[in-house]
Formats: sequence, structure tokens, C-alpha cells
Amino acid sequence: MSFLEAMQWRYTAKKYNSAEKLDSVYIEELKEVLRLAPSSINSQPWRFSFVSDAELKKTLAEASLFNAPKVLDCHTIVVFSRIDSIEAFEKQITMHLPEGAVGYYNQFLKQLPESELKAWFDKQVYLALGVLLSACAEMRIDATPMEGIEAAKYNTILGNEEHHALVAVAIGYRHEEDANQPNKNPKRRIPLDEVVQSI
Repeated sequence: MSFLEAMQWRYTAKKYNSAEKLDSVYIEELKEVLRLAPSSINSQPWRFSFVSDAELKKTLAEASLFNAPKVLDCHTIVVFSRIDSIEAFEKQITMHLPEGAVGYYNQFLKQLPESELKAWFDKQVYLALGVLLSACAEMRIDATPMEGIEAAKYNTILGNEEHHALVAVAIGYRHEEDANQPNKNPKRRIPLDEVVQSI
């Protein structure tokens, strides 16, 4: 299957088959995929929490608004959190990044207001989100990105002290009755010539 075919196959699952489990090998591969995700200056201002424990998923479901059924029925929830402590971020890049990257941060980013710097962190996390969704498609794993979560409650449940939850992704296998499957509800996309400019 080509990557294009994988993207044609994928869709946002609305209903999961709770009886069908993901192989642990796939979970470990997805963890490594996220570790390798790109970020500006290799900043990596993130944490990825893989939650498969049924009781913990139940607790997260209670903080997932209209997404609760997906959280309960999918195999695993992957929570994407951005680093929330500027001090912790600066310590991290000093420990792990080369001098040039740290210099770029100090020259161009450090002086930004905290809200703008955290918005920059958020953008890096969403790059990783795209990588996960693409990897799942290539692996024929269904995935549902969900911003409909109560972030503060997620932080408490996950014990986030220096990170802040932004988005969660349900992963697993679609239920045969999911009405959002492309064979039941064809994908709707804006025509290519309206979204892609060739010069």
C-alpha cells in the first residue's frame, strides 16, 4: 500500500470496536515514531502519554466531554502535552541540544511574551500530531484526534506538573457499524485545484 492509498483509507473514526486489540508491537513503534517527530530547532517541547489501562481510560473519559465513548472503546489514548514550564524547557534544551540551537532560542525566542512562546510550543506538538495520524494510516490503525477534552482535569489525572494537555488521540480499530467510514460516508474534500497552487 502506498502512502497515498493509506491516506485514502484513513478517516476519523467515530466508533471503535472495544473487543479488537492492538498488537503491543504497534504501540511500541508508534512511541518511537513520536520520539522521531520533527520540531523547530529540534526543540521537542512535548510529552506523549499512552494510556491503555481500562480504569485510567474510564477516568479520562469522564473528562472528555462528547468524546467519552471513543476514549472508553478505543484500545489506547495518546495524550499530547506541551511543556508548560519555561524554566524546565530551557533546562531541557541546554542538556540535549547543540550550542547553535540553544543560541537561536536565546536570540530569537527567549524574549517573547510567555503566551507567544507557549503558542510556539503548541505548534511543535501539532507537528507531532500529524506524524502520528500519518503513521497510524500507514499501519492501518484507526485514529481520532480530539481537542474536546478538559485539559486541566487531564493534567491532574496524568500527574502533569511541567506539561499541559492539548489534544488526545484515540487509536484502535473501527467498529463495523461506524457510520463515518468512507464506504458509508464518502470523504468530502475541496477540489485539488482550489487548495493547491502550482507555479
